[in-house]
Amino acid sequence: MCGIVGYIGPKDAQRLLLNGLKRLEYRGYDSSGICTLLANKYSLSIRKLPGKVKALENLLKKKPLSGSLGISHTRWATHGTPNQANAHPHMDCRGEIAVVHNGIIENYAQLKNRLIKEGHKFRSQTDTEVIVHLIEKFYKNSFLEEAVRKAIGELKGAFAIAAISSREPDKLIGARLGSPLIVGVGEGENFLASDAPAIMDSTRDIIFLNENEIAVLTKEEVRITDFSGKRINKTPVRINWDVAQAQKGGFPHFMLKEINEQPGILEKFLNTRLKRENGPVVFEEQCIPEEQLKNIKGIEIVACGTAYHAGLVGKYIIESICGIPVCVDVSSEFRYRKLLIDKQTLVIAISQSGETADTLAGAKEARAHGASVLAICNVLGSTLTRESDGVIYTHAGPEIGVASTKAYTAQLTSLYLFAFYLAGVRGTLAQDKINKYLQELRGIPQMQEEILKNQAAIGALSRRHSHFGSFLYLGRNINYPSALEGALKLKEISYIPAEGYAAGEMKHGPIALIDEYRAVVCIACESKVYEKMISNMQEIRARNGKIIAIATSGDTKIKDQVREVVFVPRCSELFSPLLVALPLQLLAYHIAVKRGCDVDQPRNLAKSVTVE
Repeated sequence: MCGIVGYIGPKDAQRLLLNGLKRLEYRGYDSSGICTLLANKYSLSIRKLPGKVKALENLLKKKPLSGSLGISHTRWATHGTPNQANAHPHMDCRGEIAVVHNGIIENYAQLKNRLIKEGHKFRSQTDTEVIVHLIEKFYKNSFLEEAVRKAIGELKGAFAIAAISSREPDKLIGARLGSPLIVGVGEGENFLASDAPAIMDSTRDIIFLNENEIAVLTKEEVRITDFSGKRINKTPVRINWDVAQAQKGGFPHFMLKEINEQPGILEKFLNTRLKRENGPVVFEEQCIPEEQLKNIKGIEIVACGTAYHAGLVGKYIIESICGIPVCVDVSSEFRYRKLLIDKQTLVIAISQSGETADTLAGAKEARAHGASVLAICNVLGSTLTRESDGVIYTHAGPEIGVASTKAYTAQLTSLYLFAFYLAGVRGTLAQDKINKYLQELRGIPQMQEEILKNQAAIGALSRRHSHFGSFLYLGRNINYPSALEGALKLKEISYIPAEGYAAGEMKHGPIALIDEYRAVVCIACESKVYEKMISNMQEIRARNGKIIAIATSGDTKIKDQVREVVFVPRCSELFSPLLVALPLQLLAYHIAVKRGCDVDQPRNLAKSVTVE
């Protein structure tokens, strides 16, 4: 995996493909490449190499490619190390076909051995190369579309591919199964891409390919079929994201920009979902009938990474407001265990991209057991939204930084509003109490603004602690997940080992780690477990641990425990994760910057994880 861009039209393909790859850099990658059909020569030519797109751009300045048909790719290594041979695109033996691919071909070893026996010569260690040789095998007496269709019939696993041939200079082919691929529709030109930002400079009209679909693009036409060749009629969807949202806007990094966007996103989201001061909560795409929601006996939340942490907060929210038992599972575990769910279970699947492979598989498995699936997602038309019974869009705009920030708080806000909506449907909370909560939630964006006004101080504190070799994050109750998320942010972008723990569990093992060489971040906001958190901090002090506390503004007692404190405005304990998230994000960001790390594109990580 990681990023695909394809183009067919009258313009210079190299420029458009390179620009598209730059737009996809946020997804994380370790090599890149471009192939075009050379103008007036009817032959394919490739430029590819390991490293950043900037290196590819410099290579193209020295050795430019011509032509108005091409494909390009940024690769996140799965099979084979990041080097020139393993970078995409890959070509067949004759140099007539080129392919780029996201996903994993599970039966590639068997296919490769068979193809080698048939005389095909392989140049890389990748699973992808079997695809182009399979197409070559079936292409001898047929058209490219037919050869692609036969080739993908041999594949097991997940894939999104783009293919071109020098024998058919007027055609660009795309296909998907288990990995995202979209078609951009223009005037006299058309595009393929793995994500919309890659082509938004050129078109906003998007066709989202479903599983088992093939797209055949010419300059003037887009034709969609299923894998058997049956025609499918699709209408493009217009994407209304502002291109400026996918640019840094004067900030040194996308991550810092996105941290600072959170109050505005939350306020806009609340204004969209709450039509009046006291509600009701409006979810236009939430299509699960209220009668069905009244009868659910349990809720399962499935998600990965940061979305999983949002789900853990959601468990506290929903159980306390709605009185329904909630289980939270990592998607990759949920899909493989014996599921005790049925039609009286609601599964909430959370994914920023809507293309997370494990979460998609979990949602499909849940529906197979008769459960209803509600998606919480940021991307319009993504696979998860199409595989679910109802959707809550987070409307956070494009998140470019690999380490999620604004998508996380948008997911939290969605869970809060859904809990209030569900409490109203089921009658577990009086409407005046719901209105009181909603009124306080409306005040959270202003409180987030107050925290962001203190960024300079948080940055200075972060830099003072950037030399520590490891961090421990402690929280209790609804802010235990906040501790997990804070630790994840730090390890993602600074590469410092960090662990989140329930503070009460510290004495059952992690306390052995405490000494003067480790920093401990304690989330000690005003709550029903505040005194117990203070006791945990005293245990750390007794062992010379270096404490950074996040506490409620006006707390004088905390000053007796620690010198390094970040204060957040006072709010109900229920809403505190929406405030705590910001200083935790800023702490990780400034430590990573101080250590000279690539904040927006941390090593080995991809924004959208579309493979197992």
